[in-house]
Amino acid sequence: MSTKNFDVVVIGGGPGGYIAAIRAAQLGMNVACIDEWKNAKGGPAPGGTCTNVGCIPSKALLQSSEHYEHLNHHFAEHGITADNVQIDVAKMLARKDLVVKQNNDGILYLFKKNKVTFFHGRGSFVGAKEGGYEIKAGEEVIQAKQVIVATGSNARALPGAPFDEEFILSNDGALRIGGTPKKLGVIGAGVIGLEMGSVWRRLGAEVTVLEGLPVFLGAVDEGVAKEAAKVFKKQGLDIQLGVKISEVKTAKSGVTVSYADAKGEAKSLEVDKLIVSIGRVPNTIGLNPEAVGLALDERGAIVVDADCRTNLPGVWAVGDVVRGPMLAHKAEEEGVAVAERIAGQHGHVDFDIIPWVIYTSPEIAWVGKTEQQLKAEGRAYKAGQFPFMANGRARALGDTTGFVKMLADAKTDEILGVHIIGPFASELVAECVVAMAFKASSEDIARICHAHPSLSESTKEAALAVDKRTLNF
Repeated sequence: MSTKNFDVVVIGGGPGGYIAAIRAAQLGMNVACIDEWKNAKGGPAPGGTCTNVGCIPSKALLQSSEHYEHLNHHFAEHGITADNVQIDVAKMLARKDLVVKQNNDGILYLFKKNKVTFFHGRGSFVGAKEGGYEIKAGEEVIQAKQVIVATGSNARALPGAPFDEEFILSNDGALRIGGTPKKLGVIGAGVIGLEMGSVWRRLGAEVTVLEGLPVFLGAVDEGVAKEAAKVFKKQGLDIQLGVKISEVKTAKSGVTVSYADAKGEAKSLEVDKLIVSIGRVPNTIGLNPEAVGLALDERGAIVVDADCRTNLPGVWAVGDVVRGPMLAHKAEEEGVAVAERIAGQHGHVDFDIIPWVIYTSPEIAWVGKTEQQLKAEGRAYKAGQFPFMANGRARALGDTTGFVKMLADAKTDEILGVHIIGPFASELVAECVVAMAFKASSEDIARICHAHPSLSESTKEAALAVDKRTLNF
């Protein structure tokens, strides 16, 4: 085995890790990144959960299934008709795999472009060494002055019902279902559950979603959550709240879920496949934190301060493996900030303005405080709301579901939160993040010229609505 010395070694090549490695290299450091993800042929597949079995492949399937649904149910109103419409699930999955590979290859290209040394294999601590640390990188042992841990997270299994990825599926198995199941069960009405439930519902599955919480999308603004529940029910998703799972059994014919409904009545659900999406847990499997005394909390997350420093000098951690929201873009921002801090700069991440998105149809996106949070804090605020049904571009698209809601401080008019349900919400929220980063007021958005016709006019109109002066509603 050979030994190589680096200024920075990043363990994990997901959004937090590969971005941290690239930024550190840009800042003139000698950088290595270790990642063990493999593609179908055993080759390197950097990008972590997000690229391989998360954000990217799920969006590919959502797009394919949305095309199928539009052709079956919505294109006729545009004068487009087709007979004997069929879906080739194998081809759809092959396209998804190609999209993933393109992203994997893109990261490898970026490593080469930025002179980041890539090691394909598991990264783990060997021990502390004077002036740094020894790290196992696949079959090699390398040395680093600074280490950034970005090992991500794993799907949380339901107690007593481990993932077999054939009948009881994590996000990984949910992305590899070989054909449309007749009946699909989903435990957990969160982002993954709703997105994957939507994919297979569009393709013809009868989908039942079981959620343990008594409210739907509890972290989302109440008005948006109510609108979403109404729309999803109309689409055909059977969402049951306040359930308690008692037993999950698998057989050759499928899966049986025994549970009590919100009224306490015993129920049974028989499905062909069951997706379990009840959250994720930090991943430190094989990291060997004990070798260097790296501190973990009771959840198994690496303990860090506000700047992502661990209890060890020169060791940092970012992304899903630390506190905070498990979002790819949060991990990226932390990765950049840590690289800049190592270089002596002042990297910064504002956790108050991290956008959230659920890529269902309609999309749901938000940033900042919800109305229920502001009420709980006792903060005086003004609210403005504008429906997409009054937006010319939304009418032309044929998608007028939902609205934009803006919340602003009652005295200063500073924007405190924006909540969107409707077409391209994931794109529209970006303007609101920028506005909040610069402490903009609703009046600022209201006074800025937005292109006509565009969906973004609904954001402007919501800002006008804060002052009760909408122009088109």
